[in-house]
Amino acid sequence: MKGRIAVVLMSLLLVLYLVLMGWRAVLFMQSGEPVGIMIGVSLLVLPIIGFWALVKEITFGIRSERLVHLLEEQGGLPVDNLPRRASGRPIRAAADADFPQYKAEADAEPDNWRVWLRLGLAYDASGDRRRARGAIRTAIALERAPQP
Repeated sequence: MKGRIAVVLMSLLLVLYLVLMGWRAVLFMQSGEPVGIMIGVSLLVLPIIGFWALVKEITFGIRSERLVHLLEEQGGLPVDNLPRRASGRPIRAAADADFPQYKAEADAEPDNWRVWLRLGLAYDASGDRRRARGAIRTAIALERAPQP
């Protein structure tokens, strides 16, 4: 629950910033000066990109959380028995030792969203966030694809 509150708070702050930045852009463009107009247009692009990134990240979070809950209901989540540091993060060597099993499952069943989600969770436990997000995005795309 703390994570959701933090996401909502940070999203509200970002939206406030984007609105203020957009308002500044409009004021620059209304100046009528060529330099002011160019600055205004440049400032208007940044809030648009920021808003797009915010929507994309929130959508990713909602969809990935839904898949994790669905996999948990089906009894398919990997057992989390990894030794942990005091911070709560898994010890990387232990996570790396479990990783080949999940990679082999994804290689054997490339069209199964469940194995891709488990692979993403294994990447995350190993500390490889970039690959974790990629595998989870693949799981989301596979789950959302029409079934033949």
